[in-house]
Amino acid sequence: MEMPEPSLPVGSEIIVRVASAGLNRADVLQRKGLYPPPTGVPDRIPGLEFSGRVSAIGETVTDFKQGDEVFGIVAGGAQAEFVKTSSAELMRVPKGLGLTEAGAVPEAFITAFDALFSQAKASRGSSVLIHAAASGVGLAAMQLARAFELKPIGTTRSIEKATALKALGFEHIIIVDDSNQFSNRISEITQGHGVNFILDLVGAPYLEESIKSLSLNGTMMMVGLTGGRVAKLDLGLILNKRVTLKGTVLRSRTPEEKSLLAQTFMKDVAPLFSSGVLKPNIDRVFSYGEIAEAHRYLESNSNIGKVLLNFE
Repeated sequence: MEMPEPSLPVGSEIIVRVASAGLNRADVLQRKGLYPPPTGVPDRIPGLEFSGRVSAIGETVTDFKQGDEVFGIVAGGAQAEFVKTSSAELMRVPKGLGLTEAGAVPEAFITAFDALFSQAKASRGSSVLIHAAASGVGLAAMQLARAFELKPIGTTRSIEKATALKALGFEHIIIVDDSNQFSNRISEITQGHGVNFILDLVGAPYLEESIKSLSLNGTMMMVGLTGGRVAKLDLGLILNKRVTLKGTVLRSRTPEEKSLLAQTFMKDVAPLFSSGVLKPNIDRVFSYGEIAEAHRYLESNSNIGKVLLNFE
């Protein structure tokens, strides 16, 4: 699909020539008309994350120049040759990462870091249950948990994925069957204490079992609803365990919130890519001309890690 190039940047705006863009479930939902972008965001160009080179800058930009290698998150429009964003929300690609690799970082790692550490305040030595462990966010959360000395436990519905996930660094992997039950296994692993934190990308079918799996005063962060959004729950479970249940989303954050996220991420997380502690989780890379095939592949749920679109 041919679209006009973005208008010239003004003020703090920057135009980036995209090298790589991550494909996310939100893009699939947007294509189907189930997740419209916020007001002012292109509705015909999906894409929440990108990497690339600065192509043009507004007159007030002083911290970036043409040719700089950058990456970031946007509310939409990243799956194109050019994307316009604010300099305050843009980040430099960490040393040691190529541009293709960098395209797999922003949405997954920022989502996981923000949910677990900025909001849930996960602390060293705690246990964290990560649902949809083979997803980009799931694998990013596992790496971050290990980097900050948490104990990651993952769930998957695939026996084949379970083997791969254990090899990638999960301390325990639980294969969830059609009964959607896993709290008894969590009790065994944690010797009856339950997990301190849960990062949930599944939603409705796992909700009650997740609350059962939490420890006293545990915290559950909901970052996705791939399994559904309407569920029944015995509210007594929340009262008795004094748990915190909190939802979060990046797309609708204000520019100020996104700017603070970018600053925090560059300070606390980006250096871990340069040192090799963290690595992007890439499953497959498609050319931009193969976008239909890329969508079909993501919808097949075959991936372990990120699916990328290459624009170079």
